[in-house]
Amino acid sequence: MAFIEQLLAIARNTFFECVRQPISLVILIASVLLVLISNPLSAFTMSDDQRMYVDIGLSTVFMSGAILAAFLATAVIDEEISNRTVLLVVSKPVARVTFILGKYLGATLALTAITAVPALTFLLVEVHGVMQTAATPYNWPCIVFGLAAVFMTIGTATWCNFFYGKSFAAIAALLGGPLLLIAYVLSLFFDSKWVAISAETEFRFDLVVSILLMFLSLGIISAISVAVSTRLGQVLTIGITLAILVLGLLSDWIFARKIVALEQLITVRDAAQGSSFDIDQLALWAYKAGYAILPNFQVFWVVDAVNQGQPIPLEYISLVVPYAVLMTIAALALATALFQRREVG
Repeated sequence: MAFIEQLLAIARNTFFECVRQPISLVILIASVLLVLISNPLSAFTMSDDQRMYVDIGLSTVFMSGAILAAFLATAVIDEEISNRTVLLVVSKPVARVTFILGKYLGATLALTAITAVPALTFLLVEVHGVMQTAATPYNWPCIVFGLAAVFMTIGTATWCNFFYGKSFAAIAALLGGPLLLIAYVLSLFFDSKWVAISAETEFRFDLVVSILLMFLSLGIISAISVAVSTRLGQVLTIGITLAILVLGLLSDWIFARKIVALEQLITVRDAAQGSSFDIDQLALWAYKAGYAILPNFQVFWVVDAVNQGQPIPLEYISLVVPYAVLMTIAALALATALFQRREVG
C-alpha cells in the first residue's frame, strides 16, 4: 500500500511540474497553429486534399508529442539529478524503481493531456474539411464550437493566473482537451448550415483508432526518454530520443529487408551446398536482434490504411497493444537499472 501511495504522490507532483513547464505551452500553441495551417496548405493536391490534411495533421501531432516527450523527461529526471533535489526523495524510504515509475507515469499523463489538445484540434478541423476553393462554404458549427472552447480555455487560464496565481500553462493544458472534446462531439451533430444530423455521418472511428495507436507510441518514446535522461543531460537526451524515433520509423527498411534478403540467400545456398555457419548467418542474427530490440514505430502509423479506406483489423490492434506494453516495460526496466547505480549525491 505504501508503494501505491508513494507512486501516486510522485506521479501527481510530476504531472503538475510538467504541465507548468514553459516548453509545454510553447509546443501546445505551436502544434495547434500548425494543425490549423495544415488545412489551407492541403488544398493544392487537385483531388486528394482531405487525405493530404490527414497525413500532415497527424504527422504534426505525432512529432510535437515526440519532441515534448524528450523535453519533459529531461525536466523531471535530469534537472532533479543536477539540482540534487532527487536526494530529498531517495533519502526517504522510497525505492528508486518507485521514483522512476512515478516520474514516467506523471510525465506520460502530462504528455497525453497536452498532446490531446492538437489531436482534438485535428479532429475538429477534419470535420470542417479542407477549403478546396474560395467558394467552399465554411462549417460554422466547427468554427463556433472550436472558438468557444479556445476562448473559454484562454479566459479561464488568464483569470486563474491573474486572480489566484495559478500557472497559465497548467490551466490551459488541463482545460483545453476536455473543452475541445466537447466542441468536437457537438460539431458531429450539425452540418455546415446548422441542420441537425446523425453523429455517425461525420464521426470517423478509423481516425480515432489511429490517434490512440499514436499515443501508444508516444508512451514508448516517453519511457525511452526517461531511460536516457537517467544518465545524460538535456541535449543528449533529446538528440538520442529523436534518433531512436527516426531509426524506429525506418526499422523495416534498415532491418526487415536485410533479414528477408539474407534468409533467401541462406536458403538457396544451403539447398545447394548444405547447411553451414558463416558470416551470413552471423549477420542474419545481428539484424534480427536489432529488429527485435529497436522499437518499430511504423506499426503504430496506420494513416496509410486510413487514407486508402482500409479497415484496421481488431487482430492487428490486439498485436500492437501488447507490443507497445512490452516495449514500454523494457525501456522502464532499462531506466531502473541505469538509475540504480547512478550517483545522485
